[in-house]
Amino acid sequence: MLTGKNVIVTGSTSGIGLGIAEVFAAAGCNMMFNGFGERAEIDKLVGGIAVTHKVKTAYSAADMSKPAEVAQLVRDTEVQFGSVDVLVNNAGIQFTAAVEDFPTEKWDAILAINLSAAFHAMKAAIPGMKARGYGRIINIASVHGLIASANKSAYVAAKHGLIGLTKAVALETAESGITVNAICPGWVLTPLVQKQIDDKAKLEGISIVEAQKKLLGEKEPTKRFTEPKHLGELAVFLCSEAGGNITGDAITADGGWTAQ
Repeated sequence: MLTGKNVIVTGSTSGIGLGIAEVFAAAGCNMMFNGFGERAEIDKLVGGIAVTHKVKTAYSAADMSKPAEVAQLVRDTEVQFGSVDVLVNNAGIQFTAAVEDFPTEKWDAILAINLSAAFHAMKAAIPGMKARGYGRIINIASVHGLIASANKSAYVAAKHGLIGLTKAVALETAESGITVNAICPGWVLTPLVQKQIDDKAKLEGISIVEAQKKLLGEKEPTKRFTEPKHLGELAVFLCSEAGGNITGDAITADGGWTAQ
């Protein structure tokens, strides 16, 4: 039922966002990609997905920290594809430090990209969704939208805020054919997490494999990473008829992290 739907996934040139975008493309959706990277490599990636899945693809270099560029991303998608049917707010950054040492500019950047960008994108996309009587908004939050960890004050604040924003907008759109949900992953093996594993191995003088097991063991009872494609499959489910009455929810994919 998603064939021909038009989808934006922010932060989709790598990691979780790319995994989600590939699953939507495989389901027959036209894809607007967004993110940073070498333009030639991005063009190759986006073009390859179009050919593989026989869908339309496009790319926007919109900076998610700038409200005007976020709104323009939505407008450009509407012009190029005709509508925005599904919006996946995935773009995010991370920085860790004790609150007294946390750089003010890092706080501002994390709040802008991890929280405010979702607000600006929803504000721009919802009028068109309401006019068509259909829309699916999926905010990629985190287990840190539900619980906290030390030295992640900005990230935890932003992700908690994103879940609150999800609930509020779900209530506002409850009778309009739009659903708004958050997905809350635990550890997902992305380049960002791999760097944390590498740093842990170096700091503690252990192997990469040992560092990976230790990282998972600290938080996730299953001791397994969630894969980006699995988050994509969950997002696609939320866009299906079976997910049509799920709204305002924060769905975990955290290997039992929050069950403890």
